[in-house]
Amino acid sequence: MDFDASIPLGKETDYQFSYNPQLLFSIARSAGRDVIGLDSSNLPFKGFDRWTAFELSWLNKNGRPEQAIAEFDFACTAPNIVESKSFKLYLNSFNQSQFSSASQVLELLQKDLAAASGETVSVVLHDVNQFSRTAVHSDNVIQLDTVDVCCDVYDVDQRLLALTQSENSAQQLFRFDGFRSLCPVTSQPDWASVYVQVSGNALCSASLLRYLVSYRNHQGFHEQCVEQIFSDLMKLGNFNSLTVYARFLRRGGLDINPIRSTQEVLSILNIMPVIDRQ
Repeated sequence: MDFDASIPLGKETDYQFSYNPQLLFSIARSAGRDVIGLDSSNLPFKGFDRWTAFELSWLNKNGRPEQAIAEFDFACTAPNIVESKSFKLYLNSFNQSQFSSASQVLELLQKDLAAASGETVSVVLHDVNQFSRTAVHSDNVIQLDTVDVCCDVYDVDQRLLALTQSENSAQQLFRFDGFRSLCPVTSQPDWASVYVQVSGNALCSASLLRYLVSYRNHQGFHEQCVEQIFSDLMKLGNFNSLTVYARFLRRGGLDINPIRSTQEVLSILNIMPVIDRQ
C-alpha cells in the first residue's frame, strides 16, 4: 500500500504544545478495504474503532493543568481513519493551551475529529481517578494461547481456517493474547488480544490459532487487520453471528481497539470480556 509522503508516522517530528487541529492527518479507509475486496458502500459488518487517550491534558482559565482519560468511538462507516501519530501530536497540542472548561475541550475534540474522519465522533472524558477497566473472565472462553499446534505460516493465509466436523450448532468465544502484526509504515510490531465470537457453524480452534499467527509478519493498520479477519471468517462459513474484537497495546498514551460484528456492537461490548493490558 502506498502512502502519502506527508504522513507523519515514522518521521522525526517537533512536538507542538499549542492547540492545532491542522496536525490531524486522515487516511482513506478505502485504501485498505480495496486490497481485501470490501466495498465501503456495502459493508458486511457493523462496528467502530474505540480509541483511548490516557495522556490528555490542558490548562484551565487560571493556568492550572487539567487532565482526563478520553475515549473516542469512530464509526466503521466513516470514510477516513485518523493516522495514529498525528492523533498523538494533536492531543499533545492541548497541553499548553488554556480553555475555559472541560466542555470546551470536549467540543473541540468532537468538531476536529469529525472533520478529519468525515463522520460524527463520540467523545467521552473520564476522571483519571475514576476510570478503570476491570478484566472480566468467562469460563466459556477458549484460550487459543494454550492450544498445542504446530505453527509454520507467518504471512496471512485464509486457507488455514477450517470448521469442525460437528453438525451441531455452536456458540464459541475465542481469545488470543499473542496476536502480532506490523505497522505498514514503520514495520514496528503491534501487539493485541483478539476475540472472535461465532454462533452457528463451529470453528476449529487449532485452525483459528494458526490463522491468527499468520498475521505475525503482516503489515496492516489495526482497523484493516480486524476487517480482514472478519472478512476471511465470513468466507469460511455461514455463521448465524460473527464478532471480531481486538484490543491493541497502547503507544504514546493512545490505543486503538476495533470491533466488527454482524450484530449491534454496543450490545456486544456489554457481554464481551474486556481486558486491561495497559
